Amino acid sequence: MGEQTIAAISTALGSSGIGIVRISGERAVEVADRVFRSPSGKRLADCPSHTIHYGYIYDGDQMIDEVLAMLMRGPHSFTTEDTVEFDCHGGVYVVKRVLDAVLRNGAVPAEPGEFTKRAFLGGRIDLSQAEAVMELIQSQNEYALEASVRQLKGNVSEKIRDLRADILHQLAFIEAALDDPEHYELDGYEGEILRFSVWMEEELSALIRSFENGRQMTEGIKTVIVGKPNAGKSSILNLLAGEERAIVTDVAGTTRDVLEENIVLDGMNLRLLDTAGIHDTEDPVESIGVSRAWSHVKDADLILYVADSFSGIDENDRHILRELDKEKTLVLINKTDIEQIGEKEINRIYGEIQNVLGEFTPIPFSAKEKTGMEELKKSISDMFFAGRISFNDQIYITNARHKRLLDEARESIRLVKAGAESGVSEDLYSIDLMDAYEKLGLILGEEVEDDLVDEIFRSFCMGK
Repeated sequence: MGEQTIAAISTALGSSGIGIVRISGERAVEVADRVFRSPSGKRLADCPSHTIHYGYIYDGDQMIDEVLAMLMRGPHSFTTEDTVEFDCHGGVYVVKRVLDAVLRNGAVPAEPGEFTKRAFLGGRIDLSQAEAVMELIQSQNEYALEASVRQLKGNVSEKIRDLRADILHQLAFIEAALDDPEHYELDGYEGEILRFSVWMEEELSALIRSFENGRQMTEGIKTVIVGKPNAGKSSILNLLAGEERAIVTDVAGTTRDVLEENIVLDGMNLRLLDTAGIHDTEDPVESIGVSRAWSHVKDADLILYVADSFSGIDENDRHILRELDKEKTLVLINKTDIEQIGEKEINRIYGEIQNVLGEFTPIPFSAKEKTGMEELKKSISDMFFAGRISFNDQIYITNARHKRLLDEARESIRLVKAGAESGVSEDLYSIDLMDAYEKLGLILGEEVEDDLVDEIFRSFCMGK
């Protein structure tokens, strides 16, 4: 636990109703009493824990603000240390003046994430829960929020601890049998360890498979808008974003680079990327834009292919459609508002698209008239979340560090399985079992290196 008493502003800087200055450490109450004055003359040092007190903040003889002081004594606080929080008026200048007074009276500025780091070092939360704090702050949709809350409550930690306990049981049996063969029999153990390793591999694989959904929940669904030039891709980006983010003209090739926008569509976070129109071109700048468009298509979660109902489907469309992953693609037949576009023409375009993609139902769309939006929302929801995302007992891995360690643990378990199948000596199982046990422990922060802890908490926002 840190020896210094730290302080920071724990609310965003900006005009607001309140701003919070947090102090934590062995001398937190002493520092607070140097700047806080109660009308009754009562000192915070004489007050019981988890109480709130009205008073004023003074910097020397100058009164700075009228505040509420919240007193929480360790270990029953977020950091497990003595903690005082001043609820100030929320102007930027006044909150900074309160913090300056606290720092002049014995506290030091907190590093980013240092309050949560002290909660981890104090044993209140494990490392996966600490990382969930930052994911909770950064959540941009209901799915990410729910996943972060569940991880903060310990659903990932509990699962990892259960798996480690199962591995530890096997390790203990092997060690006991090797030390005391008269009482513990290893004959036939190959079958037992093989069944265990097959089961453990599947448990780890299930968690790893959940990462793709978890990533989409927290980072957003990477949605690439693609099509030939002047199909209306930028108009669709602007419509979805709710503002004029992309330049729209009748000139083909206006968009030459990738434009990105984050939106929330019915609770789903989409990372929209508007790309250059894909076509053969001699223009070197356009060629770079087309190349970048293809690179984004390759790793997209969702592809919105925009077809131009006015110009119809041509060989350029057919070439692009053949290269797309059908399972990730929704086709929008844009510009259906044009008078010359009738039902017969729409059906003809449907047929041409189905000739390339097989059984497929495009969405009639008009960025100008804003029609087709409800069908698009439903199609995205059906593709990503209908029946696949639920928050009953499902655990989602949302952190890339956790996924990497699960991959490494699974590889160690696969070595155990291979050893059981080939009949290696029992003591060799222990090496790979212990490696898997340690890799899972790193997710929780057990025996984790100090530099890794520092790196993780440096990514936190100030005051948390």
